[in-house]
Amino acid sequence: MYKDYPAAYQVSKGSALQVNTPFYERIRDRKDGRTLIEQFEVPIRTGRAWHVPAGHVFRVTTPVGPQVGDFNVWNAHDPRERMWAARTRQLQGAHVSTHDRLWSNLPFLRPLVTITDDSLADYGIDEHGGRLHDLLGTRCDPYVNKMLTGEDFHHHCHSNLTRAVLPHGLTEFDVHDVLNIFQCTGLNHDDLYFMKACPAQKGDYLEFFAEIDLLCALSTCPGGDLSLAMWGPDAQDPLTVCRPLGVEIYRLDEALLEGWSQPERAAYKGLHGLHIAKAEWEK
Repeated sequence: MYKDYPAAYQVSKGSALQVNTPFYERIRDRKDGRTLIEQFEVPIRTGRAWHVPAGHVFRVTTPVGPQVGDFNVWNAHDPRERMWAARTRQLQGAHVSTHDRLWSNLPFLRPLVTITDDSLADYGIDEHGGRLHDLLGTRCDPYVNKMLTGEDFHHHCHSNLTRAVLPHGLTEFDVHDVLNIFQCTGLNHDDLYFMKACPAQKGDYLEFFAEIDLLCALSTCPGGDLSLAMWGPDAQDPLTVCRPLGVEIYRLDEALLEGWSQPERAAYKGLHGLHIAKAEWEK
């Protein structure tokens, strides 16, 4: 068994990685300070996109039973700013839960959302090293599927997310590495990625606070709860273990937002050591 080794990115007092936990716990605990403004289900093997204003809360839920969801998120006003899965893995962890944040890409580098509640937070680490809400893997896609099986299938998470964002002016090129909500994953002794059956039950949820105005998209994975193999010698169609996911969006009372402000984009000015020569007439 390997010994623990300290994380490369450490939280220091006053740094951007320090989370105001009392603020987010207040949002979690004060259920009387929120109003449900929208609620919908995402049917099996489909995707849907939606907007969340800054300072609102939204939940992804399991209204029927265990189901994995692939999640993307962008700045609603500039989709060039979007979740950066790799940096989030480094700053928060390869699996996320309460008080973790999803960070945006360069040159923006700020939290897009903060997780305020997780009904599965106590899952921890199982006997195989599996953990929940995965940033290790990415979305299933028809390109890999064609490579592995020789068959076309149009309802992988990449395709579901592509269809979901088209009405919002985005394309396949805007779909990015995902947060796999409710997905149990890890690395085996050969350092290879594994997926386990989703442990979520009816009524479980993962809740987020929107730090800026957001466009979100969610795919109900065609693998369902991942209890059946999708590839390899034991592969079978997991349609029987596919279930819908739910989304709930809440407006918060102003009193709950006291002391909060939207995070600024990264302070670095982006010069990268470049020097622009003055024109002759400016000398």
